Amino acid sequence: MTTPTSPLPLAVVGAGPIGLAAAAHAQSRGLPTVVLEAGPTVGSAVRAWGHVRLFSSWAELVDPAAEVLLTRSGWTRPDAATYPTGEEWATAYLLPLAAALEATGEVEVRTGHRVVGLTREGRDRLVDDGRTDAAFVVHVEGPSGEGVLRAAAVVDASGTWAGHGPLGADGLPAQGERTHADRIAYAVPDLADPAVRSRYAGRHVVVAGTGASAQNTLVALAALAEEVPSTRITWLVRRGGTSAAFGGGDDDQLVARGALGSSARRAVEQGPVTTVTGFRAATVEDDQAHPGALVVTGLDGRRVEAVDELVVVTGFRPDLGWLSEVRLDLDPVLSAPRQLAPLIDPNVHSCGTVYPHGAAELAQPEPGLYLAGMKSYGRAPSFLALTGFEQVRSIVAAIVGDHEAAARVELVLPEPGVCGGSGALDGVPEADDAGCCAPSPALLTLGGSTC
Repeated sequence: MTTPTSPLPLAVVGAGPIGLAAAAHAQSRGLPTVVLEAGPTVGSAVRAWGHVRLFSSWAELVDPAAEVLLTRSGWTRPDAATYPTGEEWATAYLLPLAAALEATGEVEVRTGHRVVGLTREGRDRLVDDGRTDAAFVVHVEGPSGEGVLRAAAVVDASGTWAGHGPLGADGLPAQGERTHADRIAYAVPDLADPAVRSRYAGRHVVVAGTGASAQNTLVALAALAEEVPSTRITWLVRRGGTSAAFGGGDDDQLVARGALGSSARRAVEQGPVTTVTGFRAATVEDDQAHPGALVVTGLDGRRVEAVDELVVVTGFRPDLGWLSEVRLDLDPVLSAPRQLAPLIDPNVHSCGTVYPHGAAELAQPEPGLYLAGMKSYGRAPSFLALTGFEQVRSIVAAIVGDHEAAARVELVLPEPGVCGGSGALDGVPEADDAGCCAPSPALLTLGGSTC
């Protein structure tokens, strides 16, 4: 552990909303910090889905410590009641925040610097002797080539954007999925882009997934089909029904999240969408009966034919490869910190209930190393930016030795208004009137995702 007087900085991996929030809290504590971002700009992952409008308002998208720093620089907060797109979030908040952090002289933000490894100085994962006192060594590939950064502590807020889930039902790509990657998108398509629009207009598009990204995709494609009636949409759902796929609607305390689910429901029930439930994809192949098209076959032999394009939005996974030489304690199912996993496991918390959590749940056996943000959730859904802001406030307090503040985790999040955890066995029929579990009074709620 370190203190503000340590000659070594805090290393933050990822210059997204949570990584920059960690840097803001560190700066407020007088802790020198270096932020390492793989992308060409801060918020690169957010900007990759910049055309998508968030269902959290500006009131829930600005970290308190970051706002203090920004206000000093003359920044004016956007209307708290409005909902930005990803690009607006990046340009109106993340870019100014990075500039304000660097202007303090206590924080350095290095873009184009990809972290490829982390270890203790002179020690691989097997060595105990002197481990706790040894500095972290962050191995980085940057514009000038390979380099290392010595650090007193590390916050991994690198997210999960690059680790998209596959179409295959068993967690691996379906047979032929890689071969036909040029016909598959793993994110919400930007249909305002003429080139992207022409890719989908008048085509048969298969959408796989049931989260917010799938909902956004279905709404956008249904609108496209109204303008280009020859556009066909098939929605593949692994579970046996769609009762929980659209969220809580009017019962959702995040109004825009509920509205998105309601719009997706209308698109499916009233629009040109064919829904196929209980479908577990096994293969993607050339369709011999429809030259130039593809056929997707399920484990049960059912076929979706004459497919032109696929949009596979089946969740995300953390990249743990560069952490192979430090000691981790991760849940074997979620790849989340072991202490956090029981609080967010969708097999248990189908209503989104979770205890407030901070440094104590996110710390790793390697003292001074923490996972934060979406990466801390591993494969679990339902992460909100507010969660990450409170995580890094607690983490930075722990790093500087303010254990009372680190333990004082306060978090009140909006109820999603619906149950139905993603951990249910795919293909099992759902009850349309499934009620929500009653959380313990000690529990606070989580629901939704960052966007």
